[in-house]
Amino acid sequence: MGDDSVWGKIKGLYKVLCESEWNANITGVIVAVLSILIMAWWRPWGAVGAIRNWGDWIMYGVGIYNNAPKSVFFNSGSVIGIGFIGGAFLSACLGGQFALRFPPYLEIVKAVLAGILMGIGATLAGGCNVGGMYNAIGNLAANGFTMWIGLVLGVLLGLWLLYKEMEYITWGGGGSWTVEFPRLVQGVLGAVAIVGLIAGAYYYANYVDDMDDVDTYIASLSVILMLAAGLGYAMQRGRWCMVQGFREPHMTGDCTLAKSVALSIFIVAVGGAVLKFGADIRFPSDGISVLDPINYVRGTFGWGGVVGGFIFGLGAMLAGGCGSGTLWRVGEGQIKLWIVVPFFAVSNSLMTKWFKAGNFEGAKEWYADGTTNAGILGRYVYLPDVMGYGPTLIMIGLIMCIWYVVVTWNEDSNKLIVPM
Repeated sequence: MGDDSVWGKIKGLYKVLCESEWNANITGVIVAVLSILIMAWWRPWGAVGAIRNWGDWIMYGVGIYNNAPKSVFFNSGSVIGIGFIGGAFLSACLGGQFALRFPPYLEIVKAVLAGILMGIGATLAGGCNVGGMYNAIGNLAANGFTMWIGLVLGVLLGLWLLYKEMEYITWGGGGSWTVEFPRLVQGVLGAVAIVGLIAGAYYYANYVDDMDDVDTYIASLSVILMLAAGLGYAMQRGRWCMVQGFREPHMTGDCTLAKSVALSIFIVAVGGAVLKFGADIRFPSDGISVLDPINYVRGTFGWGGVVGGFIFGLGAMLAGGCGSGTLWRVGEGQIKLWIVVPFFAVSNSLMTKWFKAGNFEGAKEWYADGTTNAGILGRYVYLPDVMGYGPTLIMIGLIMCIWYVVVTWNEDSNKLIVPM
């Protein structure tokens, strides 16, 4: 029989919130709601913005860049990344899952290659799986679907290569080891994480500028930090990784995460439509901040989205995690992903720097404000401008339903599983 005391109920709640693996669909809904909240507060979230800022600092630190980038503590993308890892670290510690897990030698080699590929792919596609696909579709941008196509193809190739690796490569299987931490130590680390996140949010909320006035930009980062921590916490607790949603239907036939990702994307799209339609009505000429409809619409609806998604998907398969999946695995102590991040960061930083410098005529339009319609990577297509808000949501909903039907059918038939 269960413990009917108040203390027993408290322990039961702790187990549900901090120790048990969350249901995939519930996690997907939580991720979607937090994505809408962070969009409404300030800006859509992403993973590559943080990683690129960190890469800029690496390149500046070794003397390749002349100008210092924006501080990692004041760059909004970096703050999202810090909060995200902090939330995942908190979840892992409270759940007794934090450990330093050192990978086999072969996985270290794959981590380096994966980071490079993910950095290149994220530049071409206009973002990682979050900014280039998940939040792109959630912001009603057509380029999200082109990256989706590329991601599927890249994951399929990565899965085929994984099978070949298992069949032909025998080197590098050794060298793995794990550093475990007692639950008490993990509990203390979790408490430190809570204090650190609250202190960081308090610092941002009360930051004053040179005129002794509250800096509204930096003050807004307080909520950004906490919402990002919520995203990291939820994803780690639910083991929620988008690349697994693309991989598992073709590897094991399991469509649990695929259906969860589809549901989550549609919820974000509904939230994005509500926010952006409101901005269109109230501010028909300028938009307002990130609620401007052009936000997260990239000029990659074309080969850039497909090829970038393909390269990123292949890299994510080698890494064992997508952009967001990489960061929450960093938070739980996966050393392989600690290796992925700096190579991802430097690769994306260099590729982005090259594009922004205009070495390709027209490539700068990827970073433009949307006033130019196309660049060499593809076109800017904000779907409501083409078909209106209602039809756009209907189309996104239908695509998610089709994906749901296909992966569910495959779960029963195994017709789409890649053979070993």
